[in-house]
Amino acid sequence: MKSFRKELWFNIPTRRGFVNITPQVEDCLRESGIREGLCLVNAMHITASVFINDDENGLHYDYEKWLEEIAPHEPVGQYHHNDTGEDNADAHIKRQIMGREVVAAVTNAQLDFGTWEQIFYGEFDGKRKKRVLVKIIGE
Repeated sequence: MKSFRKELWFNIPTRRGFVNITPQVEDCLRESGIREGLCLVNAMHITASVFINDDENGLHYDYEKWLEEIAPHEPVGQYHHNDTGEDNADAHIKRQIMGREVVAAVTNAQLDFGTWEQIFYGEFDGKRKKRVLVKIIGE
């Protein structure tokens, strides 16, 4: 069995955002040479997320609105975590909701997705560099 590891780096210029990273993950898969196996994509920061869904602007707007209703950024004083001098407690909660990682099957050297499925990086406390791990195992 072969194993491949690569880090993708992102620096989202806004506090929050969603980026379709499917093309970068597909590049990793080609680079790995693996034809059958599993592909793990993992946000390596506690205020960012990786998830699979549709690449549709209305859905992304709905996510943003829904997440802000569940865990609003302001007032920052509503969160005990922010007593440490941080202002990102909401980002930790949003990450917990959206998820840390995804695993996709690899079949015939392709990500084995359902209709409309794409991989996204979700940023909830941006304006700095963060990384995503891509780990592919298989034959």
